[in-house]
Amino acid sequence: MPRRPPSDAEPPLLVACALGIERFALRGGDHGAEPPVVTLRTGMGPQAAERAVAAALGAGSATAGSPVVASGFCAGLAPGTRPGDVIVAEATRGHRPGAPEVTCRDNGPLVRALRERGLRVHTGLLRGSDHVVRGAERAALHAEGAIAVDMESAATLRTAVRCGSPAVAAVRVVVDAPEHELVRIGTVRGGIQAFRVLRSVFPVFFEWHRSLLLPRR
Repeated sequence: MPRRPPSDAEPPLLVACALGIERFALRGGDHGAEPPVVTLRTGMGPQAAERAVAAALGAGSATAGSPVVASGFCAGLAPGTRPGDVIVAEATRGHRPGAPEVTCRDNGPLVRALRERGLRVHTGLLRGSDHVVRGAERAALHAEGAIAVDMESAATLRTAVRCGSPAVAAVRVVVDAPEHELVRIGTVRGGIQAFRVLRSVFPVFFEWHRSLLLPRR
């Protein structure tokens, strides 16, 4: 359980991911960061993400009122997307028919900072799913306008907005692409390039958090 900050302190940034290997790549975020960052492992799937994020942002919690970044790995949908590419969501949409979109309004600093690091960055709609997407379903989601898909980001951001988070973002690293389909979730561990990129993007979250704080100082 993260320590509660002093009552006059800015809420820490909450970075939510699903898998242990994602948490490992993002490790160290809740120790000594300035502004402070808390990394939360939610577990896999939209329901797990919703439960974990709602609990983390609940009234009286250490991270109540925190900005939220959904991060980790994702599947690219556009032809030519490759492992190690970075997805910065302009909006997220859940997997259920008619699910509303959550707009990511403050992602400009994230995109600029990531590109300054020499990373391939794609922006657009990040779709949610409750299972690993392959083949024809991947093509169908892309035809509907999505550039990538994962299982937790849409639920994470929807829950964060519902709980009053002042800003939300989703930054995902492609590990699975049309020409590089994921066979099983365990093969994420072989995505060395994606893992290294995920680790390298973490400091950019600090910069985004600072950009949110500056206007209020």
